[in-house]
Amino acid sequence: MDKSSATPNDSFTSAMTLTEEGLTCIPKRYIVPSSLRPNGTLSNSNTCLPIVDLSLLQHPLLRPQIIQQVHLACKELGFFQVVNHGIPLSVMKDALDNAIELFDLPSEEKLHLLSSNVHDPVRYSTSLNDDKDKVSFWRDFLKHYANPISNWIDLWPSNPTFYKEKMGNYTKAVQKLQEEIMEVIFESLELNPDYLHEDIAKGSQVIAVNCYPACPEPDLALGLPPHTDYSLLSIILQNHQGLQIMDRDEKWHSVPVIEGGLIALVGDHMEVLSNGQYKGVVHRATVNSEKKRLSIASLHSLALGKKVRPAPALVDEQHILSYNEGGFSDFLDFISGEDIVQVKYIDKLKINP
Repeated sequence: MDKSSATPNDSFTSAMTLTEEGLTCIPKRYIVPSSLRPNGTLSNSNTCLPIVDLSLLQHPLLRPQIIQQVHLACKELGFFQVVNHGIPLSVMKDALDNAIELFDLPSEEKLHLLSSNVHDPVRYSTSLNDDKDKVSFWRDFLKHYANPISNWIDLWPSNPTFYKEKMGNYTKAVQKLQEEIMEVIFESLELNPDYLHEDIAKGSQVIAVNCYPACPEPDLALGLPPHTDYSLLSIILQNHQGLQIMDRDEKWHSVPVIEGGLIALVGDHMEVLSNGQYKGVVHRATVNSEKKRLSIASLHSLALGKKVRPAPALVDEQHILSYNEGGFSDFLDFISGEDIVQVKYIDKLKINP
């Protein structure tokens, strides 16, 4: 049965299952159009992707330099990595180890979480949007809501045994971290660091645990196609290289794995809030033939029913209002009815696209 019609009671084929079957060629539905294929599209330049040492914010003389570094990173790339961010290596490793355990479970152990409904607070599936994909992508994922964690953790998987504890520890730590990074980003926009503080603290957090199994024909497939996140800010932990970002010249760059580092991505809602000063970064996930890659993405915005709108201080005669308001619930409605490879969410929010 084709996966687009799969329900928990139907047959379901995950990317992990296809890998375990020992295929030497990928099924036709996973072959992406030539324009999307990653082979040969990487920049050959020696561009240094920005790395921000958050511990330097505690030094009054260095703080302005870090704020300026974040400003340039957000404006020029929509991307930076953070180090010395306060989350212990052990917490990050435990989260990745539990993600590996989760996807290594037999398929029948995960099928009760299977869903193609993007509104479900806990959802296991494959590819991107099962109901809308014209092309499938070489990925299995588990997505679940996470903030406030007490509202959602009982819905998370109970198998692996320590999933709730270990992923919960990481989730709480990264929620706190994004609040700190948001203050820095707001300051870099010359807003009050406490701007929307309560809304940010009580905002939505979606944890996307992604598994990109080894792929027999990686030059023909993608784990995720080029896209921007809907979020204000996304924070990503990866165990192997595979994430690539597009710069403003539309050149692709591989994001290296830095021990202890985390990746910060500007999303569509930050583009709205900044009235276009910071654009959401286009990124994609590549696959390889040698090993399974795991990533844990924590996507942050305002609460489900709240709207993000341009900060009034960033709208004036020189910077006219350029975006309509939008929220997490609007985004869910959007992806339930659109193919996001063909239609961009941010274009729906632009006043003059």
